[in-house]
Amino acid sequence: MAVSEQPGAGRRPPIKRLRWWIGGLLFASTVINYIDRQTLSNLAPFLKRDYGWTNTDYAYLVISFRIAYSVGQTVCGRLVDKLGTRRGLTLSVIWYSVVSMLTSLAGGFYSFAAFRFLLGVGESANWPAATKAVSEWFPKRERGLATALFDSGSSIGAAIAPYLVLGIYFKWGWRPAFIVPGVLGFIWLAAWRWLYHRPEEHPRVSAEEREMILRDRREDEPEGGERVRPRWGQLLRLPQTWGTISARTLTDPVWFFVTDWFPIYLVAKGISLEEGLFAFWIPFIAADLGNFFGGWLSGHLIKRGWSVGAARKALVVFGGLGVTVLIPTVFTTNLLAIALLFGFATFSYASFTTIANVLPSDLFHSESVASVSGLSGTGAGIGTIIAFLLVGYVSDARADTGTAAFDPIIVVAGLIPLVGMALVLLLVRNTRATEEGLVRRI
Repeated sequence: MAVSEQPGAGRRPPIKRLRWWIGGLLFASTVINYIDRQTLSNLAPFLKRDYGWTNTDYAYLVISFRIAYSVGQTVCGRLVDKLGTRRGLTLSVIWYSVVSMLTSLAGGFYSFAAFRFLLGVGESANWPAATKAVSEWFPKRERGLATALFDSGSSIGAAIAPYLVLGIYFKWGWRPAFIVPGVLGFIWLAAWRWLYHRPEEHPRVSAEEREMILRDRREDEPEGGERVRPRWGQLLRLPQTWGTISARTLTDPVWFFVTDWFPIYLVAKGISLEEGLFAFWIPFIAADLGNFFGGWLSGHLIKRGWSVGAARKALVVFGGLGVTVLIPTVFTTNLLAIALLFGFATFSYASFTTIANVLPSDLFHSESVASVSGLSGTGAGIGTIIAFLLVGYVSDARADTGTAAFDPIIVVAGLIPLVGMALVLLLVRNTRATEEGLVRRI
């Protein structure tokens, strides 16, 4: 038996820095997830023309996804806590990859709405599962950067999607553009099933890396053996839960406005999609940089002696203030100016949302991380649904104002993250629940 434990004698050698390979897989999952969901928004100007949809019609299509995605994050977050990260994310990717491919069979508004709803169900598990994986594999000083890594997949996926989707559309039409992302999901699954296990049981993690991860976890866990998963009522009575929910509810709608409406917004500004294609990637690459900036800087501040709470909140303040630069875009129709202002806003948003996504693993114990992450995703989804109803209604009602059709929407989008910032500062703090061991000290 002792011989079989030696590398080269029945046991494969450990993979160095295995946690970052797993982080890379979570990043790839998010990239594919976003390519899937961005397909419709990139094709929207053409599908609106072909099917005669108004902005309100399109808003309802997007909302059909958001309804399923919103409810699904809470439900799937709880399921991931019960099933485990490996199995939960496997089922999620199989589901949404199949639905993406089946969307090529859509024939009109109602079938598109049905497929978007089903896509939202499948995609809703990605963030709760990835957040749980980070809590399982990364020490607290690295959680911000690890979260930034997987969350940056959203901006990379959104930046890649126009080139992939529109390239396929101009050559073969819109139906094949829904099939290719689904194929990518199945390729990813092979790597995920091979590589992901919890560090306690992973056959390829080094003894040193495993001990580093588990030692950090033991520092956060109170004595007394195995913990019981808190009930919904217990979680919802905690101000830390509501601070986590607020962080995403009042910022994510701004991001989803950019991802789902940016092509339509540019057209409303009098910019053709062919002319504006180069500008598509600027807000998304900026968001990618913002993810890493937020994750790196908060981790750097922790290493310099800042408390976890102070380091995270510094980035929340930066992000809340930075998104306000969206507002000056109402005064210009210059493509480069719009793209650069949107870019700084999404950079700031991404710094904020990296912290919003890491808060569940900072504040809550392992058995509740995906559940609370799912609750915050549901809050974000409800906020986005309300926002999109207003976007569709206001932009249609102001269609005769030409390039100013979206102006009130942009002003509100620039201001609402400030409210989210204030609520995080107020609610995310050490309380009696911290002393009782219900949440971690921040």
